[in-house]
Amino acid sequence: MRIYRGRPLLFITLVLAFSFTAGAAFPAGEGRRPELMPGKTSLYQRLVSHPGAKLYDSAAADASVVNDRVKTFTAFYVYGRQGNRVEVGVSDSKADGWLEADKTTVWPQAITMVFTDRLGRRPTLFFRNHDDLVNTCVDERLPDKIKQFSEFISKNENVPADYPVIAAEPPDAAVSKNNFYLLPVLSVDTQFEKDKLRLLEVACLDPGLGDGRQDAGSGGQGGAARPEDSVLRSGFVFVIDTTISMKPYIDQTTKLVRAIYDELEKNPHGDKFAFAVVAFRSNMEKSPKLGYTTQVVCDFKTVKQRNELEAALAQVEEANVSTHAFTEDSFAGVKDAVDSLNWGQFGSRVMLLITDAGPLRENDPTSRTGFSPGVLAEYLKSRSIYLTTVHLKTPAGKADHASAAKAYIELSTRDDTKASYIPIEASTPAKGAEEFDSVTRSLAQGYSKLLTATAEGRILPPPDIDKTASPEKKKLSPEEEAARIAEATGYAMQLQFFGASRGVRAPNVVNAWIAEADLERLAADPQAQPVLAAVPAVLMTKTQLSQLRQQINLIYDHARGGIIRGDEKNFFQSLVSEVAGTARGSYRPGQNLAATGILGEFLEGLPYVSNVMAMTQEDWNDMSTGRRKQFLDHLSARIALYDEYDKDNTNWEGFGSPNRNEWVYRVPLTMLP
Repeated sequence: MRIYRGRPLLFITLVLAFSFTAGAAFPAGEGRRPELMPGKTSLYQRLVSHPGAKLYDSAAADASVVNDRVKTFTAFYVYGRQGNRVEVGVSDSKADGWLEADKTTVWPQAITMVFTDRLGRRPTLFFRNHDDLVNTCVDERLPDKIKQFSEFISKNENVPADYPVIAAEPPDAAVSKNNFYLLPVLSVDTQFEKDKLRLLEVACLDPGLGDGRQDAGSGGQGGAARPEDSVLRSGFVFVIDTTISMKPYIDQTTKLVRAIYDELEKNPHGDKFAFAVVAFRSNMEKSPKLGYTTQVVCDFKTVKQRNELEAALAQVEEANVSTHAFTEDSFAGVKDAVDSLNWGQFGSRVMLLITDAGPLRENDPTSRTGFSPGVLAEYLKSRSIYLTTVHLKTPAGKADHASAAKAYIELSTRDDTKASYIPIEASTPAKGAEEFDSVTRSLAQGYSKLLTATAEGRILPPPDIDKTASPEKKKLSPEEEAARIAEATGYAMQLQFFGASRGVRAPNVVNAWIAEADLERLAADPQAQPVLAAVPAVLMTKTQLSQLRQQINLIYDHARGGIIRGDEKNFFQSLVSEVAGTARGSYRPGQNLAATGILGEFLEGLPYVSNVMAMTQEDWNDMSTGRRKQFLDHLSARIALYDEYDKDNTNWEGFGSPNRNEWVYRVPLTMLP
């Protein structure tokens, strides 16, 4: 059956400057500046080295070799060009030598795609050319074609020159998150956009830094399991609401943990499963007698340490005073579980949020995190943690159910896949506790299967596409939904583990075409939400991230200050006046924030719609009080996230540079202002 209807081809070439910001001016005679990008005043030209590149002491043909083993994919600044050689340096203050131009790739882009977790999608195929991919999209035998291509690539190391597909993600492992790769976008075809699909022309570059990459940090507890980990261990965290009315579920969690420990003691791989518990309530300033906002009840404990966790759980009680509002600070509980527990040894990371109330949102001054649901979801993703929310819909919270569900669905959604959100109709404590027990048992049993299969060297079967299709297609019971979540996330985590333990890298592809979403899923259910195969991110240096945070904070302070003073209409003028010494332009009526130059050149030309950058003084004046507050909430959540990115030691890539300010981070496009 033909599922796609084409329109005339439309290429949108992304002319995107790879954004490395120029530093401060050097005093006369001290150092040199690299060459600026055409039309830019603060962005330097960059390129990267190929395998086999050598560094020479001059551009002459008989120049001496300074370094005959330049690290593959080292990022260099460009200082000059002469003949077939380029003068380069890893620092923006001096040149180090000359490279052969044909041993380098000019890096003209800030956008790179990042493979999504394999939650209900098949491995991405790299097609030789645009026509091969389009012909596959309109083929009535699309699922069979995808299967045929995948099997051929997995079995043949040398692909014939006329074969439509030239490479693919590994079928039985994910590209290791510890092996930095780039998937720059060269152009985009939107002819199938009405069918929820875009086609991307990409390169796929494997840095090959495994034998000498600059370590971006110590790894710590925030990063994924390291490649040297040869055994998959699973960390399972209960994040429990312990406010009034939650006692039945606290008791049920205690019983559940004991029951699972009993089962794990019989399992030969049971010692690879560990539990932890974090409790949360709400703001202590508003309700001083609450006892705590969050509390680590117990860090991870295995079967052999079960007595410690059970003893700690036995001390957990529900609060004896009410909180200041029905909503609780569940986001603080989740974030503390990320930050305070010892995740380092676990390749499988699962978090179960249990609550009967909605969260304190980013617009609530009593929220400790200041995070929005989307920002917290991104924070979890960057730490390779999969969260499932069990939302107990009690009669007391009826007025809160809709808003709570909306927030928790967003929090529990990863890369636009089906949310790991399980609502439980708890009309009575007994009924709620019974359903809660079946749901959590189903989750724990699913993850136990993951450990057993991995220990035995077996790959779990891919998730059933039918179960990951649109909710309207098949309504699952809470227990069935729990099984689906464990199946999908377990499979994705297993592929991540095998990718890390085997050091799986991205395929090296100079030029190819990929589908942005999983084709097989769209073929199975054209009405379903697409499962994205890759999502866009912007490479930003530490310097740029710091500058962006400062500028967003400046915008926030001026906007908020104008509201407090009742002087909102002078927002733009006061903002531009303060940064007049650094901004590249000045304010003129009708200009948006981007045109003033306040947000920096490295954000210019990016293919995304930003409410911040596009906003004019007139837009601000026309906003209602509520919309202005939403605008400020959006900025404050981004500021909080950028602070966390800066502290994230596991996801910065140095490309061999000793200067930490030049290291880059893949910031998801959706997390820009």
